[in-house]
Amino acid sequence: MTNYTLNAITRPSGGFAMLAVDQREAMRLMFAAAGTPIPVSDQQLTDFKVNATKILSPYASAVLVDNQFCYRQVVEQHAVAQSCAMIVAADEFIPGNGIPVDSVVIDRSIDAQRVKRNGGKALKLLVLWRSDEDPQQRLEMVKAFNHLCHSNGLVSIIEPVVRPPRRGAEFDREQAIINAAKELGDSGADLYKVEMPLFGKGTQQELLTASQKLNENIGMPWVILSSGVDDKLFPRAVSVAMQAGASGFLAGRAVWSSVIGLPDTELMLRDISVPKLQRLGEIVDEMMARR
Repeated sequence: MTNYTLNAITRPSGGFAMLAVDQREAMRLMFAAAGTPIPVSDQQLTDFKVNATKILSPYASAVLVDNQFCYRQVVEQHAVAQSCAMIVAADEFIPGNGIPVDSVVIDRSIDAQRVKRNGGKALKLLVLWRSDEDPQQRLEMVKAFNHLCHSNGLVSIIEPVVRPPRRGAEFDREQAIINAAKELGDSGADLYKVEMPLFGKGTQQELLTASQKLNENIGMPWVILSSGVDDKLFPRAVSVAMQAGASGFLAGRAVWSSVIGLPDTELMLRDISVPKLQRLGEIVDEMMARR
């Protein structure tokens, strides 16, 4: 059995410049917010995801797809560029309390061997971190996920995302990101996908200090995501996080959110999103070259 290493999802520089198109109900809400007539159909989401994969994957080291809307279609249409690896989200989102993702479990409908046969190199798991929920349950889920990946020769990527406690206590996002890293940053996964401190805002020094604190608590290679970060600030966020020890990014919104709902999406993906992704890849290579 071939066991994939992180090299399967990096650029030649050793850095990660990875594209995410695995957003689910969040993407539907983005279409609605952009003025797309409601209800936004599943087909509209699938079409956007497949087009984004076809147009953007030549400029990414890997692309993250979801089982619900686009994994099968991306495989059938050979949408992933030869030079780009495929990552499949193996998380099932459970809605509740008025939000699209209230809790997460491992998606047991994912066939890891089939992912591998289809050219997939890694699986990804979203882990919601709340201070008032049982850490043992999170660690057990990550352990089971790592086993699923590693027993099938796939790379394991975890994505801890912090949420306010269920019981309405105080919520300090920045401290929560650090606490999540302390708990899960050495949990046996291969790659840690983390929220950018301070939403990428603030001075360069503030961002660097916060990112260095993260780096001290993550015992595996790590990358940042772009949710919550203004797409104009994201290139600087990647640069600063990498200065602190990150190895790149796995991001969607910073690359394609500005073209959602525009006419002629394919043209806009080429004109607007491709240059953004190319620039981010250059930043990753520049920062890796300094190591």
